[in-house]
Amino acid sequence: MTAEKIVKGENAPDFTLKDQHGEEVHLSDLKGRNVLLSFHPLAWTSVCSEQMKSLERNAQVFERLNTTAFGISVDSVPSKKAWAEHLEIVHTKLLSDFWPHGYTAQMYGIFREENGFS
Repeated sequence: MTAEKIVKGENAPDFTLKDQHGEEVHLSDLKGRNVLLSFHPLAWTSVCSEQMKSLERNAQVFERLNTTAFGISVDSVPSKKAWAEHLEIVHTKLLSDFWPHGYTAQMYGIFREENGFS
């Protein structure tokens, strides 16, 4: 797969990923909203944990700005679920780009092939 060049003002590549509850999220269903895609390498790391807690702390700000924020990594749904519970994430959806491995990150041109994550 070749990465698409993301250009400001153009539509982002569509995707369907499962959140930490196993529910499908379709980017195309959010038409009319701003979307913040916060890719992180791996769950259970301190920097990524702080990144996701920041999204959660700012959930009301995002809502006022008509913005939906997502955390995305190659971790599996069960790992995302356990991590979200551990971090007390209740408003932010953590999306699993597990299989095909890193496909969404590849579409956005940020998959690190040599490391296996975004």
